This record gives sequence, structure tokens and C-alpha cells, in this order.
Amino acid sequence: MTTDWIAEARRVARGRRFDALGSSPVQQGARPAAPLSEAEICEAEAELGITFPDPYRAYLFRQDAGDAVKRLCRSAAGWGWHRDSDTNYALLATAFPHPDSYRAYEDELIAREPLAEDFPDHHAYQAVREQWDAEYEVFEERKTSGAVYIQDNGCGFSTLLVVTGPLHGSLWFDGRATCDQILPLNLDDQPVSFTNWLARRSMDLVGW
Repeated sequence: MTTDWIAEARRVARGRRFDALGSSPVQQGARPAAPLSEAEICEAEAELGITFPDPYRAYLFRQDAGDAVKRLCRSAAGWGWHRDSDTNYALLATAFPHPDSYRAYEDELIAREPLAEDFPDHHAYQAVREQWDAEYEVFEERKTSGAVYIQDNGCGFSTLLVVTGPLHGSLWFDGRATCDQILPLNLDDQPVSFTNWLARRSMDLVGW
């Protein structure tokens, strides 16, 4: 059965449902949010369908990193991260994929990108092109399945905290704005823990 990628792209895009700018009671520049209780953390996990890594849970009991880490909070829209328009909540419970797992598909997808010169009929080209663009959009969105955009690093860069799958608890750098890659954060050639990451800059932990 042929996939309607335009419809799938629209469905996946709806997962970015949490408009923290308007839905959170926390105002920009305010003091760090109060620590969360065990009951609140469990409620958030149940609602989101995930289990937080232990170091991140310990952080939520403290909430001591100020604005460096996006705050988990509850609003009328439910639990989510303040000032976060990137995390796809519909994909949070899906395992985060290691970049090696989709490299072949990405190469194949790029290789079959439709070109206008291959289509004598412009309307036929437009139809094929729209489907390809939508498929690529879905593919890019699924690259961050099972991960939270835990920190905005500026210039289109972000730090990801994996909350689902075999890579649970690891941190990654979304550098697609320039290098088109999602890269692991490592410290002394080992995956950096959430606790150790808090005291460092993501840019210093990326193996470019």
C-alpha cells in the first residue's frame, strides 16, 4: 500500500502540541520553578508514557539549574516542557533511533529526490515532489523520537535527552542546522551523564 506522506506529515506534526509560551504560568525571567514532588513526577511520566532517567528525576526534585534546562511543568495543556516547541509528544514513547540505524534509508531517500528535469509534465512533478518533501519531513521528525529537547543552544542547535529505548538516559546534540547530524555527547570518550552534563556546555562534549 502506498503511503500518503502528506497526510502522515500532518499527523506527525500535530505531536508538537505544547505551546509553552502561552500555556505555562512560569514567566520569562522568573525564578526557577519549585522542585516537583514524587507524585507530580509520576503523574507526568504516566501522562507522557515514558520513564525519566534516574539522574533527571533527581534533578526534578531540585530544579536547581535555572533557565539552563527547560522546565517540566503542568498547564492546561497537560505536562510538558516550558518554552519548548520542538519536542514531538506523539513520538515520545517511540524508541530513539541511533543514527546508524537510518543511514541507509536516508541515503536511499536522498538518491530518489525528484528533479524537475526528469518530469516533462510540471503538474506531475509537483505531485511527486510534494510527496517526497512530506516523506523527508516525517523522516527528519522521527530522528528525534523518544527524546526531549532539554536545552536550546542557540543558532538552531539543541541538546536532546533520550527518554525511551535502548539509549535511554543518553544526551545528544542536534546539529542539523549546519552539519545535518545528530551527535552523541561524550565525556572522556564515554556517554556523559545528565548530572555531569549540567556543569558543562554541550558544544564542548560533541565529537565533531
